[in-house]
Amino acid sequence: MQMTDSREIAADRQTVWAALLSADVLKECVPGCQEMTGSPEDGFEATVTQKVGPVKATFKGAVSLSDIVEGESLTLSGEGKGGAAGFAKGGAKVTLEDLPEGGTKLSYEVDAKVGGKLAQLGSRIIDGVARKMADQFFERFQTTVEGPAEPEEASDEAPEGEQKKGWVKKVFGG
Repeated sequence: MQMTDSREIAADRQTVWAALLSADVLKECVPGCQEMTGSPEDGFEATVTQKVGPVKATFKGAVSLSDIVEGESLTLSGEGKGGAAGFAKGGAKVTLEDLPEGGTKLSYEVDAKVGGKLAQLGSRIIDGVARKMADQFFERFQTTVEGPAEPEEASDEAPEGEQKKGWVKKVFGG
């Protein structure tokens, strides 16, 4: 399964770059991620639970970064084993570029493969789930980097999720 897409993120390129290299941000963004540890230099270890058609599995795996061009592009590669359910592996080539009106364009090319019981489900189911997971990841990534939308009306109580607002910018000084 291969797919290509892009997103416009309302943050400067360095903020987006720093978020791509953060285990905390990646954990927030990967659908079904229960645990994410590690660093860009050594790679990340992750535990992810996913339901693909009738098969629900917990994958334990590793994610590594390669082809790193500081502030411009990188490749995320991962492989996870889900016991009897099989395995999943894939990668995403991510590129960043400044937008003329401000913000950052994040473009990505995703390639994913599965084996074992998962592969028996058929390519249409697998492709659909893989697309949904990629879309969810990059949508969550954009929301995490930008912070939630401003509330329409000011109130005395902070809306739910307010404590997270702009936390990426606070952490990375963006």
